[in-house]
This record gives sequence, structure tokens and C-alpha cells, in this order.
Amino acid sequence: MIERIVGAAVQDETPEEQELENKLRPHNFESYIGQDRLKQNLQLAITAAKKRGEALDHVLLYGPPGLGKTTMASVIANEMGAQIRITSGPAIERAGDLASLLTNLQDGDILFIDEIHRLHRSVEEVLYSAMEDYKLDIILGKGPSARSMRLDLPQFTLIGATTRAGALAAPLRDRFGHTHRLEFYSNEHMQQVIARAAGILDIKIHEPAALKLAERSRQTPRIANRLLKRVRDYADVNGDGIIDLPISTKALDLLEVDELGLDPADRMLLSAIIESYDGGPVGVETIAALTAEERSTIEDFIEPYLMQIGLLERTPRGRKVTNKAYVHLGRPPKQSSGDVNLV
Repeated sequence: MIERIVGAAVQDETPEEQELENKLRPHNFESYIGQDRLKQNLQLAITAAKKRGEALDHVLLYGPPGLGKTTMASVIANEMGAQIRITSGPAIERAGDLASLLTNLQDGDILFIDEIHRLHRSVEEVLYSAMEDYKLDIILGKGPSARSMRLDLPQFTLIGATTRAGALAAPLRDRFGHTHRLEFYSNEHMQQVIARAAGILDIKIHEPAALKLAERSRQTPRIANRLLKRVRDYADVNGDGIIDLPISTKALDLLEVDELGLDPADRMLLSAIIESYDGGPVGVETIAALTAEERSTIEDFIEPYLMQIGLLERTPRGRKVTNKAYVHLGRPPKQSSGDVNLV
């Protein structure tokens, strides 16, 4: 598996990198760049909830990784003037863990659950009554002497984030009052994200260099911030610390990030489908075996952007490379569209 500079996962970040990432996060709608329609809808809902003196309806945020779901949750909390508790689906192993979180909340508090699609089913079922009625049903004791107890919960807001909204159980998904998808960013918004991050990090960057970084950041703010820090390192070592167009070009070439934002892992996936299956269609399990990547990595981290820019298609029979991808990889466009058998 190839290490990815443009990968959107953050599990391997050091505490110092996570602290720097938090420093770059906006804290209100005014400083949050992009996602204009989402901000408009949420601002309306927050204003109405504050006017009524009520907690905000539960919010589900979904979309590819790195687009700002966690950041938006913090912005919502700040705009509501509420405390936020942050956890993730895999971290809540038992219903008791969730009960502990819920009973320690105050009226108006926000509970943010990242990767909410990975909640255990037993935990998920506890959430149903908690979200709908603000009640918590717990079982005391075991066996014949076990009895049920219902506890009152504060009026809280649950914000769930997921890259796979379709993996949520329908009863859980239906209990969210607001469901919003975060979209990929335009180059204009990406350039603004880079300029803002450069100002916070005290990095001097020329406008053409910022645009080049924006064009190669896969329309994703997290990746833009990561590329900016790597290009800054190159400028500090091989220049005077100022990021101009030649410096940014050389740094991105060294990182093997091409003009569309593809890295070696992306190009390897496309080339594997072309070389082994004549461009597809081919099943995702076969692609995972060909590239030595996990299926979830392909579906959540690689495919969305490749489909967004028109290099890959998802058909009923599998994944299919487009002629645009052939041209980008410097290969003759595919003449025949005949299907191959899936493996």
C-alpha cells in the first residue's frame, strides 16, 4: 500500500499535527469558507432554535472525508453558545458507554459522533429513544431479576458525521431533523482556504502558487492544508521560505501530486483497471486485490474524487475507467466499450 500525501485519513497524525490542524479550523460561519448552502440552512435553523430557547434539532453531516464535517460541528456549537462533547462510533463499544456520555450532558449541549455509521447495533438502539423522546432506557441486573428503568435526559443535540450515509440504519437516519451533504470545494474557495491557512501559519505565498496548490488539493480543505505545510518545508529548505510558483511546482512534483491532484495510488488504481481489465467494468473486490488496498479505503477515500472529476464511473457491473483517464495517463483512448466478466 502506497503512503498518500493526499490521503484524507488523520488516524496517524501526531499530537502536534492535530494541534496545528485544530488551529486552522474556523470557529464560526463567517470564517468557514465554502459550503454556502449548508451554512445558510444551518444559520436559519440555529437562529430559530435560539429564538425559541430550544435545542437545535439533531444534525447528520455526510460526504467524503476532509471536507469539514468535524469543523462544522464545532462551528454549530459555537454559534449556539453550547458545549460540545466529541467522540466516534468505534469508541462507543457498549450501551453503557453511550449512557455515560448522555447523562453527563446539560440542556442545550451537543454530542458529536464521528463515523456514526460504525456504531454497534446495541448502542444504536439506545439512541432511538434518546434522540426522539430524550429518554434513556437501561436494564438493571441480569436474568429473571433484571428490570428496566427509564431516565430523563437533557434537551441535547446529536450531530452525526459519516462518509457512508447509506450504511446508517433507516430508524437512526430518520431521527435526524437536518440531513446535509458536504460538497467538494471549487478552486476559488480552495484558494481562499489556502490563503487563510497561510495567514494563520505566517507563511508568505504568492497568489499563483496558492492557485496551483488549490488546483492540486482534490477540492478538499484538509488536503490543501497538508500540501501547504509540505510545500512550506520545501521552501524553507530550498529557498527563502517564500512560496512562489516555481517553488510550489517543484515541491508538488517531488510529492508526485499531478495537475489533477492525483498521487501514485490514484494512478496505480486507474492503470491497474486499464492494464488488467481493459478499463473495466470490474468489481471493487478485484480492484482491492489488484492494488493491495482495503475496499473501504477505495470506496471512501479514492473513488469519490476520481468520480467527481470524471476519471472513473461506477456502473451496475463494476468500476469503469473513462476516456478522460486514458488521456490523463498518456494512453490511447479506449475504442471499444465491451464489458468484461467480473471476478
